[in-house]
Amino acid sequence: MTSPTVAVPQLSVADLRPKRNLEAIRDRTAAVAADADVVLFPEYALTGFVADDRLRDVALERADATERLAAVAAESGVDVLAGYAERDGGTLYNAAAYVRPDGTSRVYRKRHLWGGEREMLEPGEERVVVDTPAGRTGLLTCYDLNFVGESAAMTDARVDALFVVGAWPAAHSENWRLLCRARALDGVRWVVGAGRTGRRDAPGARPTEYAGRSLVVRPDGSVAAALNRGERDLLWALDPEEVADQRSFVGSVD
Repeated sequence: MTSPTVAVPQLSVADLRPKRNLEAIRDRTAAVAADADVVLFPEYALTGFVADDRLRDVALERADATERLAAVAAESGVDVLAGYAERDGGTLYNAAAYVRPDGTSRVYRKRHLWGGEREMLEPGEERVVVDTPAGRTGLLTCYDLNFVGESAAMTDARVDALFVVGAWPAAHSENWRLLCRARALDGVRWVVGAGRTGRRDAPGARPTEYAGRSLVVRPDGSVAAALNRGERDLLWALDPEEVADQRSFVGSVD
């Protein structure tokens, strides 16, 4: 049984600058594509986020976002996951699109909004499970990690991995690490967290330092690999035998 490799090119997002972000996603994907099967980028990777009406100007319709990411996936021959602000009529969502080189895609809308998001966005309703090279994979976004009900639902869905896009504040980075570990352990599955790094410094928006700290967590809750704050690449092979062995050890996750 082969072990697919996941790559997280840890990214500093340019808020309100979709063109610049897409160029960064394209360049960073190309740099790791030869060694990866799936490439993960953070929450709002395409658009950035500010809690005011400027977000409406840069939010993308779903077809536009998936088309842009599909071009990156096709050029590099890998699956790509990235977050963005999604516009659907007059409603905004925090979305993450999983796109394959053949152009097929699934989109998850964050179900649990945090802070200023509540002023601008509507929560999503659907939980999303995608077939990826890592097996059945659940998609979560940042603050979703805090809700054990989401983890339990993914356990019921028998996912082998969770892919989490995040933009966790640096001041609370230990919570990000702890919750990623907990969600791996309580579902006995791989967790890959793609965290935003750098600083939000958009005019008129509250400056925020982001944690980075992208990581891969094993099905027993131990950290297999992790980054700190730099714009570096994390690559790790997700061995399916580790899921099977750990589930056999603990008995079941039913």
